[in-house]
Amino acid sequence: MRKLKSGLLSGLLLAGALAAGIGAAMADPIKIGIANFGEHPQLNASIAGFKKALADAGYVEGKDVVYSESHTNFDASLVPQMIAKLQAEQPTLVYTVTTPVSQIAKKALAGSGIPIVFTAVTDPVAAKLVPSWDSGDDGMTGASDLQDIAAVMEFTRKLLPDAKRFGVPYNPGEANDVALVEKIKELAPAAGFEVVAVGVDNVNDIQQRIASFAGKADVIYTPASNLLQPAIAAVSAAARQAGIPIVNSDDGAVRDGVVPASFAVNYEQVGINGGKIAAEILKGKDPKTIAPSRPAYADHAPTISRKTMAAFGVEIPESLADCGCIVD
Repeated sequence: MRKLKSGLLSGLLLAGALAAGIGAAMADPIKIGIANFGEHPQLNASIAGFKKALADAGYVEGKDVVYSESHTNFDASLVPQMIAKLQAEQPTLVYTVTTPVSQIAKKALAGSGIPIVFTAVTDPVAAKLVPSWDSGDDGMTGASDLQDIAAVMEFTRKLLPDAKRFGVPYNPGEANDVALVEKIKELAPAAGFEVVAVGVDNVNDIQQRIASFAGKADVIYTPASNLLQPAIAAVSAAARQAGIPIVNSDDGAVRDGVVPASFAVNYEQVGINGGKIAAEILKGKDPKTIAPSRPAYADHAPTISRKTMAAFGVEIPESLADCGCIVD
């Protein structure tokens, strides 16, 4: 009888220990890998927004979720290594920032069972990340940063009423840039603009390629390009030398006094959109059934630097004097 009681007690203790162990395992925070292309205010904001959305959905950092963040300083050749490192950590989900990183991650993680949520991707359909704007792909969907180009042109027309030729530098090797140029060409006639597009596939060619806009463009619009935005100071210097004002896709460069104006997507909001999608996936939804999101018109805002406009020899029109978007 003592042996029976002793055995029963041991069994109960063992069962209790196992239950406690399972409970502890269940309480372990989920792991999310964040694969960024490089340190940049827009990209960092998209990560901050992603975390904020997950926190709002009940995933408290350090308690319910832990993040492992990596970037390659915009070196595409190092992205496969970064993805492999994150995969080895066995994350529940991977958040990829920018088109090049997302494209490489899609191939590298195919069949792994690890869902991917992308962000800062202008056209995920053109980049072959998803089959259409209406659905995700196997294990992948996310948040686009696609700007409302018609709204960009409307703002540009208000800022520079006499401008007729819309210059667009772009990287022909980046799917985002190519897709955006096509969209600009499609919408330009209705806005009264003629498009002048110039390819820039190397940062060392920026000065020469931007200088080629002289006499051919009245304004230069710089897209959210992974080649051009990190080198926006060089783009702006060349544009100023050519006497052509810039409307940028990032307001940070305006606030820093680098470019005269911007009409920009709020990248924190793009990240929030991605975080909301990630929360749905973590709760069991199939990424394939989630359409990629894109910023609403309200997620855009103009920003103008009075000092930099003056440095480019351009006056702010009276119609924008009370816009609440002038930063100095």
